[in-house]
Amino acid sequence: MIDTHCHIDDDKIYAEAKNIVNSFSEYNIEKVINAGSSYKSSVRAVELANNYEKVFATVGIHPEEAIDYNNEVEDFIIKSCQNKKVVAVGEIGLDYYYEICPRELQQEVLIKQLELANYLKMPVVLHLRDAYNDMYNILRDNKSKLSYGMILHCYSGSKEMLAQFNQFDSFYSFGGAITFKNYNKFDMLKAVPKDRIMLETDSPYLTPVPFRGKTNTPLNVGFVNKKLAEVLGFSEEEMDYITTQNAKSIYGRLK
Repeated sequence: MIDTHCHIDDDKIYAEAKNIVNSFSEYNIEKVINAGSSYKSSVRAVELANNYEKVFATVGIHPEEAIDYNNEVEDFIIKSCQNKKVVAVGEIGLDYYYEICPRELQQEVLIKQLELANYLKMPVVLHLRDAYNDMYNILRDNKSKLSYGMILHCYSGSKEMLAQFNQFDSFYSFGGAITFKNYNKFDMLKAVPKDRIMLETDSPYLTPVPFRGKTNTPLNVGFVNKKLAEVLGFSEEEMDYITTQNAKSIYGRLK
């Protein structure tokens, strides 16, 4: 399996990075992608990728960190993307839930990073929360900057919005939320094109059942694979194969 979105760099599990990575083979984990979400976390993500063969990285500025985007950060992203262990620009996007950064600033920084990713010939990993229409409009207006692919991580939108995002040939990754008792988006999940669906944990967050309440790690990705297989009518082995091939398709450097 490939966990396409985790945060081993997070202080909650960073100290355990070596033990987590050394356990990958025991849990049938082929690779993981550690997603940068700030300058600090992106630096750590690259360091982890350089230190561990099975760890890859993305670099970018999360919408809640948009105020920190500057020329230094942009230079770091450009430099980091020359590293073959860095597979995308992300996670970038829009998040209107807490309104930590003004919406206009989030949008401005998102567009700047879309332009940068296109210049670098890299796919983008998108974080999207409570901003579906604005995200769609920005992607529509900047479609020419999506030539190298996009991923909506931990997608939780509607089936109708899924059809809209499919216009951009998007990939989608799903994590522990699909195992929650109150998860109610199974119709949407079944509508995702099977050659565009991937696994993630978003660890240390969104711990899947049966470990709700505990700190999440990439080692729990198998529970996501099991639930996804159950919902979509595949065996766990088939689901593993499908999601792994999809990850290698959009993230060319994983091959």
